[in-house]
Amino acid sequence: MTRLMLGRTLERICKGVLLLCLVHFLIMMILYFDVYSQRFDIFSRFNNGRGANASRGANGAHHYYYYNSSRPNATFANFLVTADQLLPSGRPEANHTPPTPKPIPPCPEVPPGLVGRLLIEFSSMMTFERVQRENPNVTEGGKYSPQDCRPKQKVAIIIPFRHREHHLKYWLHYLHPILRRQKIDYGIYIINQLGEDTFNRAKLLNVGYTEALKDAEYDCFIFSDVDLIPMDDRNLYHCYDQPRHFAIAMDKFGFRLPYAGYFGGVSGLSKKQFLKINGFPNEYWGWGGEDDDIYNRITLNGMKVSRPDVKIGRYRMIKHERDKHNEPNPQRFNKIQNTKNTMRKDGISSLVYRVVSVKKYPLYTNISVEIGKPPPRIIRG
Repeated sequence: MTRLMLGRTLERICKGVLLLCLVHFLIMMILYFDVYSQRFDIFSRFNNGRGANASRGANGAHHYYYYNSSRPNATFANFLVTADQLLPSGRPEANHTPPTPKPIPPCPEVPPGLVGRLLIEFSSMMTFERVQRENPNVTEGGKYSPQDCRPKQKVAIIIPFRHREHHLKYWLHYLHPILRRQKIDYGIYIINQLGEDTFNRAKLLNVGYTEALKDAEYDCFIFSDVDLIPMDDRNLYHCYDQPRHFAIAMDKFGFRLPYAGYFGGVSGLSKKQFLKINGFPNEYWGWGGEDDDIYNRITLNGMKVSRPDVKIGRYRMIKHERDKHNEPNPQRFNKIQNTKNTMRKDGISSLVYRVVSVKKYPLYTNISVEIGKPPPRIIRG
């Protein structure tokens, strides 16, 4: 009986050991096939990586990196990664969207960099080279646009010109820094009347308006004499709801407005305002009268002249003798009285001229033109 029980016990032990060996064998087979599949996956990735995902060193060689993701805490098989997968790449991804740039804010109504009253003097030696060094941000053709804000207007500054290089140096010396502090997007155009015939300021201003629009999409036009310098940078050179008269208090007039209808020196009109009055008259040859005609055009078209405060609209004039061939126009008073009858047929719509040359200098654009001659005067007997 004892032997029988012992035999059965040994039989059970043998069966248990055999079952345990079978389980062990099965486990070993599973592990074996698992390792085999890992190795197969490695070679497969290795071959695929040669074509597309391998990283290249400085000498063009491929670099591969083996990383065991099953240790210490993972259960995945070993896999092959490239340098691009291990290290952050400097190259943007194909589907990577660059960050949206921060929008540029509009320029403030009153720029913070203004200094107010300025000391204006003409005794120091001035050269174009000096002015250019002082204004490195001004681009070819005398153009500038602020980079830190978005101006509401694009301004063309038109100067009628002949034989005034000395005055132009001082004008550029003072105006470029003023305009930059005012955050104006601007271009400067010198309209040079060729020849020695009688000067025609208003016609040159019409030419400047026309030629500036060929160069850029301006919506504001400032018309300035080359010998007038503002004494306060709070006198902002842009256009307003009404035509603007800037030079209301010149030193030659004792810093007072000479009369209520005065519109000379420096003025500004938007493109819409300019076209509404048919531009400026073309038939004022010689000195005087054209600014009064322009004032009449403004009022006859239902607009009013706006002006700065008298303390801000102060100007200094560079003293000089009256230009040759710019004598007072003896017909100016008669013409002023007939503005209502002439402004629709004499103006930007009837402008005739010929451009001889356009040259872009570092500080301004020079446009030399031929504008014809005054009609012969009728001698009454």
